[in-house]
Amino acid sequence: MLDRRSSSIRRLLALAAGGCLTMTLCVAQAAAQPQAAPKPRPSVVKLDSGRIQGSDDGTVRTYSGIRFAQPPVGRLRWKEPVRVAPWRGVADATKPGGPCLQVEEGKQLGGEDCLFLDVTAPAKSSRKRLPVMVWLHGGGFLTGSGSMYNARRMADQGDVVVVTPNYRLGALGYLALPGLPGSGTFGLADQLEALKWVQRNAAAFGGDKDNVTLVGQSAGGISTCALLTSPAARGLIDKAVVQSGSCLLDWPAGTYVPVPDMPSMTPYPSLKTSQDFSLAAAKQLGCAAGKELECLRAKPVAELMKVSKSFGLNLAHGTPLLPLDPARAVRTGKFLRVPVISGATKSESTGFVAGTAQAGIPVTAENYPTLMKNAFGEHADKVLKEYPLSDFSSPGLAWATVSSDRGWSCPTLEGDEAMAARTTVYAYEFADAKAPNISGHPSDFPLGAQHASDLPYLFDLDGKPWDGLTPEQWRLAEQMIGYWTSFAHTGKPQAAGAPAWPAFTPSGQTVLSLKPASQGGIGPVDLSGEHRCAFWRGLAG
Repeated sequence: MLDRRSSSIRRLLALAAGGCLTMTLCVAQAAAQPQAAPKPRPSVVKLDSGRIQGSDDGTVRTYSGIRFAQPPVGRLRWKEPVRVAPWRGVADATKPGGPCLQVEEGKQLGGEDCLFLDVTAPAKSSRKRLPVMVWLHGGGFLTGSGSMYNARRMADQGDVVVVTPNYRLGALGYLALPGLPGSGTFGLADQLEALKWVQRNAAAFGGDKDNVTLVGQSAGGISTCALLTSPAARGLIDKAVVQSGSCLLDWPAGTYVPVPDMPSMTPYPSLKTSQDFSLAAAKQLGCAAGKELECLRAKPVAELMKVSKSFGLNLAHGTPLLPLDPARAVRTGKFLRVPVISGATKSESTGFVAGTAQAGIPVTAENYPTLMKNAFGEHADKVLKEYPLSDFSSPGLAWATVSSDRGWSCPTLEGDEAMAARTTVYAYEFADAKAPNISGHPSDFPLGAQHASDLPYLFDLDGKPWDGLTPEQWRLAEQMIGYWTSFAHTGKPQAAGAPAWPAFTPSGQTVLSLKPASQGGIGPVDLSGEHRCAFWRGLAG
């Protein structure tokens, strides 16, 4: 099981976080320098566990590095999170806590003691409790942190409280062993613990614990959608925003990243599959059969990092937290009936294809038919006819289009249809053709609205506004924040000066395209036609 993802494939899986090879490095390289801000004033609040001191700069109040669970180290490694212990005095909350253990460009970052979160709230006082938006970061369950996402624009413009937690990653977050409670879902359990923390502490920041919107992108979106199907999330989520993370995501072989031995995959393996994979990883590290947990708990983190990247997109179902495959749960209506915003970027796969080319595995006219055969088997000729190379400027763009349509856009649309049959859904597609090259990869074809390119519109990544956004792109950013935060307030997305956003229904299927005015502006799009979903449905049937 372990060798289904070779070391080269594991490296490519990190592209889910963006590029360079990871989002953290990209944003650090491409973000603009921060502008001078007034010297912040101390701001002290009282939590259920003790007092903390953050800062107030006149626009927002920020509280960073708040511990929401006990450090998952020693005997707590591979156990569900334990509620944070109270402290005396005033804890410093002016600096972010460390990220969860991860590898970037071959270097180990962060540590096991990582269950921290940040809170950003408007500085101005309000007589009413404000909506709380809990943001789950992306990164393929391998990289990222809550503190990468500066939410000051969202909090200030939208008049909301934003919470950005860390959660365990890689092997430490998703190991599954026979007989080990919590197997395959430790990272998900951390996210739930953060939501429970919000219930106890939202009021300290002016937030309303009874109006919590869970928002996530990529792995965070996959987690958000999964949590909508979790019995443990009842009472913790009032609305949800799922960005590039539908429960129905499903990548045929080579469509997640285009390498010859990349298998077909979904984000949610069965517990048995996850256990088999974890046992193979333990064996690789020299652990004897039947003594894997004892052996792995004794391993230093540097040893665990040798196999950790194998655990990308490895959130197990058939577990107490996820009894059903989330895809099945959505299809059969076994999910929380809360309002949902759901969508993806128009060209999800372009950055992944460009990244593999940069890593020395380009899509070419010669291997394009082989990729088709590996992905679609007996249907390969039909797909080749539907997506001939002659229709595209390069083989890479052709395969990126196939992968975006089949692996991302059409499954997202199918998920919207299933959810809309039972709850209110607002569907969108982020479609700025000149969006920032967030992956950082050079390309011989336009990258367009690639995976994660919507993030600079909602957040200041690594604390800095993105360098190079045009005035009309900043206007789109304001409109997107307006939609997202008004949804948190009322359950209906609307933004000043922006078109009305009708709900998506199984019959109406209104999908809002989000793009700047020079590209046609915000308006409805025929998502099914644009991504040839009727063709893909016919192929599946």
